[in-house]
Amino acid sequence: MTRRSVLVLLFEGVQSLDVTGPVEVFAGAGRAGGEPYEIRTASLDGGPVRTSSGLRLTPDCALSDAGPPHTLLIPGGEGSRCPAPGLIDRLREYAGRAERVVSVCSGALLLAAAGLLDGRRATTHWALCAQLAEEYPRVTVEPDPVFVRDGPIATSAGVTAGIDLALALIEEDHGRDIALLVARQLVVFLRRPGNQAQFSVQLAAQTARREPLRDLQQWITEHPDADLSVDRLAERTRLSPRHFARAFHAETGTTPGRYVERVRLEQARRLLEETADGVEQISRACGYGTPEAMRRAFVRTLHTAPAEYRRRFRP
Repeated sequence: MTRRSVLVLLFEGVQSLDVTGPVEVFAGAGRAGGEPYEIRTASLDGGPVRTSSGLRLTPDCALSDAGPPHTLLIPGGEGSRCPAPGLIDRLREYAGRAERVVSVCSGALLLAAAGLLDGRRATTHWALCAQLAEEYPRVTVEPDPVFVRDGPIATSAGVTAGIDLALALIEEDHGRDIALLVARQLVVFLRRPGNQAQFSVQLAAQTARREPLRDLQQWITEHPDADLSVDRLAERTRLSPRHFARAFHAETGTTPGRYVERVRLEQARRLLEETADGVEQISRACGYGTPEAMRRAFVRTLHTAPAEYRRRFRP
C-alpha cells in the first residue's frame, strides 16, 4: 500500500468542487512542508466523466487498476443519486482495501448503498439528511455537523465541508502547523470543528411571512443579551404570549425559546472564533449571564466546553 496516497472516485454527474476542494487541500500539504500525498483519480472503467456543471474530467486509471490507497475519497453530485451499474458493488469491494474512506456531500449516499455506513454515525448535505435516514435506517444520521468521523469512515456535508474534513485529516497526518499553513494558503479557517452547524440560525429557520415576526427575528439576532423571554418578545409584536408562540412556530418552524437558544449559541461561537474576549465577557454579551450557563449550553449542543471550542479555532 502506498503510504498516505489519496484516490478520488470519479463518476458521471460528480460535483467538481467535491473533487477539487479536498484535492487542493491534500496537495497543499506537500507545499507546506509535509510529506506529499500521492493523489490519483479513477473512474469505474477508466474513461472520462462529465461533472454536474459540464466539466470533463479524465481519470488516471480504472478503479480496478488502482492500487489500494491510504485514503479513498468519494465525492458527491447528481450522479451519486442514480449511480452507474456496477459502481456500488465495486465500491463495496474496493473500500475494504483503504485505511480510511471519506465522503463529501451526497457521496454518503454511495457509501450507504454499499453498506459501509451500517451501524455508523454519518452526515451529508442538510437537504439530503432525511433521505439518507429514511432509505438507510441502519445509519445514524446526524444532520447538523459539518463532518462526522466514525472509525475509519468519515462523512461530510456539502462542498466546502469537504475542505474542512481534508484539513482535519492533514492535521491528523502531519500535525496542526502543517494544516494551519495549508489553511492560510487557501485563505480558509484552520478548520471548522466537525460538530459546527452546517448553516446559520437565520438560514436554518424559515423567515416569517408577517413583518412583525420577521423584524423580530432580526432584532433577536442583533440583541442576544436582551430579555428574550416569550412574554417580552410577545410585547414587541403586540400579541398575547400564547398567540405569539403559536404564530412564531407556525411561520419559522421552531419555538421562540429554541430560536433564541440557537441565536445565542451561534453568537457565542462567533465571538470565541473571532475575538480574544474572555468567556465571562462573552457569556454576558450573548445573554447567558454566567460562564457556567454558557458552558452547559455548549456541552448540551456541541458536546464540548467553550475553552475547547476556542482552542480548535485559535492556535
